[in-house]
Amino acid sequence: MKATSLTARVRGLLLIPLSGLDAWSILSKRSPHLVIGVGGYSSGPVMVMAVLRGIPTLLLEQNAVPGLTNRLLAPVVSAAAVTFESTASYFGRRAIVAGNPVRAEFVSEDVAPGVREPGPPRVLIFGGSQGAHAINMAMVEAAPELAAHPGGMAITHQAGQRDLELVRDGYRRAGIEARVEPFLFAMDREIRSADLVVSRAGATTLAGRTVAGRAAVLVPLPTAADDHQRKNADVLGQVGAAEVVEQKDLSGAALAARIVRLLDNPARLEAIAAAARKLGKPDAVKVIADRALELVKRG
Repeated sequence: MKATSLTARVRGLLLIPLSGLDAWSILSKRSPHLVIGVGGYSSGPVMVMAVLRGIPTLLLEQNAVPGLTNRLLAPVVSAAAVTFESTASYFGRRAIVAGNPVRAEFVSEDVAPGVREPGPPRVLIFGGSQGAHAINMAMVEAAPELAAHPGGMAITHQAGQRDLELVRDGYRRAGIEARVEPFLFAMDREIRSADLVVSRAGATTLAGRTVAGRAAVLVPLPTAADDHQRKNADVLGQVGAAEVVEQKDLSGAALAARIVRLLDNPARLEAIAAAARKLGKPDAVKVIADRALELVKRG
């Protein structure tokens, strides 16, 4: 109910009892041995009803700071699987630092740490499935300066559909033969083949990049709920696992300078990548599944 009108807030409050009844009905029909909550207001009533009925509960918290629903549920759930060490304090003894599950393709030995294929450095830019307008515009502004880089660079950019032609034209006018797509389907392959990633700081994005172990410049989405993207990025920035740029400070010149500085310093790139790998949790699925099975056995 954040950033909504008073009418919508009142309506939401009035619907809470009905949500509880619906949740109770679902649990009665399904008779689950375990209820897993992934955050968000819709999971709250189901988790509360499960606790009241004595059904084991497991929260999954992807972000550095839990959302409101998970914060409210923290004292009563059976367990919580978190991504970051710093998040565990919100759940006390119930917490396990499991990491955020990623597809198996992200965990690959195709590209060994610190080893890259010959050719110009590869830069991957993406801002989520719909693209990120601010990052798109900054890259268009940065393109002429990037084109002047003596070593050249291979750019792959997921721009989303809305800015697709604008971004393609920006690179074209700068003389850069960039690969610009509305959407990249094999993101695991794209990240693993990149020397540097420029992206938002959503939990899933960070999980894939840390498991793959790639250097990044993060531009957190300033309007994300609870400012969770900035808090996610700060966790990585504090341990040297990424460089962080606030969107208010983002410009083409600043982004171009940062990209060039990193590409011209392979040791710095590898240091960031190594720090990212330390945060990666390639076995997150197994850790969470094992904890879930333990809760079911305990009943």
